[in-house]
Amino acid sequence: MDKETALKLQVAALTDIGCKRTNNEDSFGYDLESELFVVCDGMGGNAAGETASAAAVRELVEHFSRDEVLALPREERLYRSIVSANRQVYRMAQESEELRGMGTTLVSACVDARRMIVGNVGDSRAYFLRRGVCVQITNDHSFVAEQVRSGSMNPEEAGASPLQSLITRAIGAAETVEPDIFTGNLEPGDILLLTSDGLTRYADAHAIAALILASGSLDEACRALIDEAKRHGAVDNVTCLLVQFLEAEVSAAAPD
Repeated sequence: MDKETALKLQVAALTDIGCKRTNNEDSFGYDLESELFVVCDGMGGNAAGETASAAAVRELVEHFSRDEVLALPREERLYRSIVSANRQVYRMAQESEELRGMGTTLVSACVDARRMIVGNVGDSRAYFLRRGVCVQITNDHSFVAEQVRSGSMNPEEAGASPLQSLITRAIGAAETVEPDIFTGNLEPGDILLLTSDGLTRYADAHAIAALILASGSLDEACRALIDEAKRHGAVDNVTCLLVQFLEAEVSAAAPD
């Protein structure tokens, strides 16, 4: 089969309010036709967090679809769509006193034949699972993550820090934003996880891999991941979106 032949995608997503919160500020969305996927974790008083995350998801998906007519590389389309989501959330926050100060994290991915493109702002993460090994793709835009990367704090100290929720980059926090973009090649059997920090404060890459591999389907895996967070108390909302890449079926050629 040609190396660039597109893979078949399977997707499952689930969000949960968790054990402590009274509302769910996480949002997710996807467009299978555009092969675009996104998870957002909102922040702000009253309903502002859920408003921010829902608006970011909606604008990202709609802008990505609109940009298709420009025939841009998909990396650029994803970048532009994240920037557009930031402008939309920022504009809404400036126009309403009730929404002032709202924002959201964002982690998103799109597919280009046998390549994936991942973009993120904030501390919602993307993980990649291949042949039983799971790795974190994205870098958290958070105070403790930056302290770990600089060597000022070790991972154990970061995990115990009361500043875990302090993010340094967010959608809607300023008029402009700079998302990180990552790319990688895909093989049949690969699995991509987009998730909010409601999961990742309780499960590392090894635990995530074990839970996914022990599940009989992507739907079961989403439930198992959320149950793991809730087993540890789930002080935040928890959202998981899984995409599995499979070899596309090839139709037999018709006889002459």
